[in-house]
Amino acid sequence: MIKAIIGKKAGMTQIFDDNGKVIPVTVIEAGPCVVVQKKTMEVDGYESIQLGFEDVKEKRLSKPEQGHIKKAGVSAKRHLKEFRLEDTTIYNVGDELKADVFSEGDRVDVTGTSKGKGYTGVIKRHNAGRTPTSHGGGPVHRHAGSMGSGTDPSRIFKGKIGAGQMGAEQVTIQNLDVVKVDADMNLIAVRGAIPGPKGSIVYLKNTVKNK
Repeated sequence: MIKAIIGKKAGMTQIFDDNGKVIPVTVIEAGPCVVVQKKTMEVDGYESIQLGFEDVKEKRLSKPEQGHIKKAGVSAKRHLKEFRLEDTTIYNVGDELKADVFSEGDRVDVTGTSKGKGYTGVIKRHNAGRTPTSHGGGPVHRHAGSMGSGTDPSRIFKGKIGAGQMGAEQVTIQNLDVVKVDADMNLIAVRGAIPGPKGSIVYLKNTVKNK
């Protein structure tokens, strides 16, 4: 069964397993989330549920958002996210999902927005190599270098590496272990690092790597 939840990255720490081995984990404040909308194969052509996370004043929402929330009969939510599922019969609008939708030993894919790095060069952005630093190389040791011949094709092909904005994009880390779940405090600890700064919104879903 596919499971999903919206959460907020709380930060990283480390815990010890039964053998005394240190496990680096990221703590996620997962839920509580409420089902705001439910889509079915008969009406919409696919199965999904839309979850709402984090209460907010109604005046903070746009008029269409307010109407969407009122139709569901739930309190105003700051974040909405739709998750496609194989079967939505177990969910109904208004149902609340907490951290215990996942349990220890589950494997999840975590999606978030990576930290922005600003305008960076090709070495930091694409792991390019430097030019030789001796024999009059000039002040271009970290530049992109040759982009191709001038006469033919007389242009730069799309996809050529170059300097530019780095980070601040959607990133998914796959197949992370759920190390610990605290349903009372709505906390999930997953092994390793996940994208984004502290306090950023992340989405947890069953991993697509089932082997």
